[in-house]
Amino acid sequence: MFWFLITPSMVSLSGFFPAMPLAQTPQPQEIVRPQQVRPLPGALDAVPVFNSNSPELVKSEGILLSTFSPEGKSSPEAHLDFEFQGRFDLFAHHVAKADPPEDLRSLHVGVIAYNPSDAPVTIDVFQGASYLSQPDAPFIDLPSVVENPKGDVFAGPGSRAMSDVMRGRRQDILPESLTIPPGEMRMLLNLPIPVRPLEPPINGRSTLMRMRSDGPVRLASLALFAKPVAVTSAEGGEVGADAEAVERAPNLAEWRSLLESGSLSSPRDKVPTPIGEPGNVIYSRVAGVAEGSRWKTTLTDTADYHLSVPEAGQAFSYGLSTLYKGRMGTGQNQSAEMLRRYPDTAYQAHGNYGIEYDVSLPLINNTGETQTVAVALETAIKEDVLSKNGLRFFEPLPKQTFFRGTVRVRYVDELNLPRTRFVHLVHKRGQQGEPLVELKLEPGAHRLVRVDFLYPPDSTPPQVLTVRSE
Repeated sequence: MFWFLITPSMVSLSGFFPAMPLAQTPQPQEIVRPQQVRPLPGALDAVPVFNSNSPELVKSEGILLSTFSPEGKSSPEAHLDFEFQGRFDLFAHHVAKADPPEDLRSLHVGVIAYNPSDAPVTIDVFQGASYLSQPDAPFIDLPSVVENPKGDVFAGPGSRAMSDVMRGRRQDILPESLTIPPGEMRMLLNLPIPVRPLEPPINGRSTLMRMRSDGPVRLASLALFAKPVAVTSAEGGEVGADAEAVERAPNLAEWRSLLESGSLSSPRDKVPTPIGEPGNVIYSRVAGVAEGSRWKTTLTDTADYHLSVPEAGQAFSYGLSTLYKGRMGTGQNQSAEMLRRYPDTAYQAHGNYGIEYDVSLPLINNTGETQTVAVALETAIKEDVLSKNGLRFFEPLPKQTFFRGTVRVRYVDELNLPRTRFVHLVHKRGQQGEPLVELKLEPGAHRLVRVDFLYPPDSTPPQVLTVRSE
């Protein structure tokens, strides 16, 4: 995410309006909260993820990501030669824009699956969701915290899709299972990104699927424009105006032809900065096979496997979705490694889009005083090494949104009753988080809190999970 600031002193209004005082917008000021930031224990699992996110803005037909063998293909460099078997995930996020503006054909994103073996292979889809920006999940303004028990609060397709998958849902437009005969191909997805009649004509789609196959499969994510369908009048003549507006999805033969004879979709995204190169970092977008679908961990710091709450007025945090040059003083880069990638795409799956964080906090009060303890997700100002011995925040907040998605927190309340809270969060850059849960702990008391969420697309890492005593 990039931004710049224009102040009134940079713009001359003379010659347009008479001199008058300009309304001053308060500029964000930094707040430093001295505290410790700890690395997150554990690691990502080894589940491979088909991660199709480059180019994000798709302007031409072509191959987005292929793990097919390069043998016999017109563009062998477009095929990364990787087989999925057992548990794997699929994440795809792409945007379509009418270019030129009068070209209002729908862009279709198709995922084709191939069975290279000599026996049938079945892919089971456990959870999955795929949403458009328009009309499914527009980027609307929401408060920082909104209760979301039913999953009907969202801002953007990534926010909505992650909430659905976290709740174990599978959207009706996705198959429950797909059986592929030996040596054959089938369409796993064939979904449009329509731009008609949007103004401006731009739309996006975010997809996440959790799957398991009982044999080897190869996958390819492809982009084709919808095919026109001529419409005839009652008299049998073609209706020209309607003919331009009626479309059909590309069929399996057309997708297969693109796979075998097509090349990578262009123009490409920015080329990433090599890891370790000095200067500013261009992370670029991800296209390849990443390793890791879930980070499950328990936070402890005592011999009996509890997590000691801080003294009153103190806090500590654990990094979430930390990344190269954004480790928040922890020395830990949580970005998923790439098992396969194109040379001009991201070196790591930075941001961990679609990855689940499942964090248990077995809190214990060893302070000797009763403590009111809060657990919060926060979006502190990104740093690699902490420059001021703590986390930096802004007040008032800037306009850039850095996180939007639903978080689930499970805990046992003061009546020893289990509670579950789903809350949709919207964070600006440098925003301190409101408590996901507050617990009153007597000396020696202990309580388990569990926080989990799927890292939503359209967010900017890193974040932190904070434990503080009020």
